[in-house]
Amino acid sequence: MWLDTHCHLDAPEFDTDRADVISRAWGSGVGLMVVPAVSAATFQTSRDAALQCHGAYALGIHPLYVRQEPEEAALQALASALKAWRDDPRLVAVGEIGLDHFVPELQDEAGKALQERMYAAQLELAVAAGLPVILHVRRSADGLLKHLRRLRDAGRPVAGGIAHAFNGSDQQAQAFLDLGFKLGFGGAMTFERALQIRRLAASLPDDAIVLETDAPDIPPHWLYRTAQARAEGARSRNEPAELPRIAQSLADLRGWSLARTQSQTTANALEALPGLAALMA
Repeated sequence: MWLDTHCHLDAPEFDTDRADVISRAWGSGVGLMVVPAVSAATFQTSRDAALQCHGAYALGIHPLYVRQEPEEAALQALASALKAWRDDPRLVAVGEIGLDHFVPELQDEAGKALQERMYAAQLELAVAAGLPVILHVRRSADGLLKHLRRLRDAGRPVAGGIAHAFNGSDQQAQAFLDLGFKLGFGGAMTFERALQIRRLAASLPDDAIVLETDAPDIPPHWLYRTAQARAEGARSRNEPAELPRIAQSLADLRGWSLARTQSQTTANALEALPGLAALMA
């Protein structure tokens, strides 16, 4: 069984054929999918999608959505949802949370400060709930690590998790690993020009890597369409069913068999998100 540790199955892009998308995933051997929320408005839809695919979900406020709702209201909604569903075995993490230092409209002083407050507050909620976290890392690894270290040094460490779509330095990778995290790799790894990502995928320790699609986003190279092609109606939607072919790219980079790639990345995912083990039966 393959595990897709990050797919936004509740996204509007799947509204017309979600059942077919799930069926294709199962047919390709992807037996378990993790659906992270991105805002309070998607808590229920993420959970519903996880129930529909017999998978798991995470609850959190994505940094790109921090201005969608008032800060206090969004955090209260997260705290309430974590409490209401704390006994749901499909709730396996707090996420997708983090920092984004790329999107221009969030790079003003107020935007950066809001992102950081929301991230720090959500880490506190994760610690209180005893849940790992799924982190959005976009030119922001050092800022994420700062808050993780702060909690560790205060004797209240986060219970590990996944640094999603990792594309940092060797030193940043090791820092996440030292804090008990795994690093997520997906469609970007399939592009020959993604030299840093591919080098990391080839050289990191065996127990560092988990697989993900980020569907409907980050399509692998065989699904990629130029902006012009997309404007002309070409689709580039990613799906969880693409995971085994993405995994072949990892296998090729590391010189592994596909069977070893499956067993190792599954074991890594279970370490990162221990709640998944109960859903594997």
